[in-house]
Amino acid sequence: MDEDELVKKPEPVEIPIDGTLDLHTFHPRELKDLLPHYLVLCRERGILQVRVIHGKGTGALRETVHSILSRLPEVSSFGLAGEDGGGWGATIVTLKPL
Repeated sequence: MDEDELVKKPEPVEIPIDGTLDLHTFHPRELKDLLPHYLVLCRERGILQVRVIHGKGTGALRETVHSILSRLPEVSSFGLAGEDGGGWGATIVTLKPL
C-alpha cells in the first residue's frame, strides 16, 4: 500500500438546496466559502428565505455566521429564528431577489 492510498481525501458532501443549511456537519473553517455559495444557489432557485442552523453552544459559530452575512451584498436582512424555528440556535436570512 503506497502513501497515496493511506491519505484519502474525504468524499464531497452533497447538500440539498432547500432553504435550510445545517452547519453541524461542517468544520467552522469551511463556512467562509460554504455559506456564501449556498446562498447564491438558493437565490438562483428563487429561495429568498434561508434558515441557517448553527446550534446554540457558546455562540462562536453564530457570531461567525452573522459576520459573514453582514458582508454579503445579496443579504437583505438576517436575525435569530423564532422559538418555532430554532430560537437562538438558528438564523433566518432574507435574500434580495435576482
